[in-house]
Amino acid sequence: MSSFGSQIRKRLAELRAAGADVPAIINEVAEAATIEAVRVATENTPPNGADIAGTSTRTGQLAGHWATDSETTPVNGKTVLANNMQYASYVNDGHRMDKHFVPGLIQNGSLLEKVPADMGGIMVGTKTSYVKGLYMKEKAIGKYRSIVKRELSRRVEDRFK
Repeated sequence: MSSFGSQIRKRLAELRAAGADVPAIINEVAEAATIEAVRVATENTPPNGADIAGTSTRTGQLAGHWATDSETTPVNGKTVLANNMQYASYVNDGHRMDKHFVPGLIQNGSLLEKVPADMGGIMVGTKTSYVKGLYMKEKAIGKYRSIVKRELSRRVEDRFK
């Protein structure tokens, strides 16, 4: 029969060995959660099945930049969810819409089309003074947090059993 002290020393050694895996677990969970957050942000960024379309008006660049601008590989357990498109914050947070003339944009039936500026343009901002944000970044951060909370507690608990 072993003494209480030797049992404690043995358990401490086991915990130290298991604790050495915690940084790797944190990195794995952070990477998986960030990849999922990028997917959620991309999924919630226009054009995502919008019924408004037109020639050369919806490119999908904003949605595509979530994957290219984010850093999903952890550095010291940290990842980055980013979109460096100049107008990303306006789509995410919403913005005012002042009435103004846009040269080179015409309405062709129910579609908007880009044309050379000398062909005319349209007035925009006449029906609404504020465009609501889509909050795709906040949705992605919420998904990231839920995954980290669930997976980190599960994996650390499994490791220390």
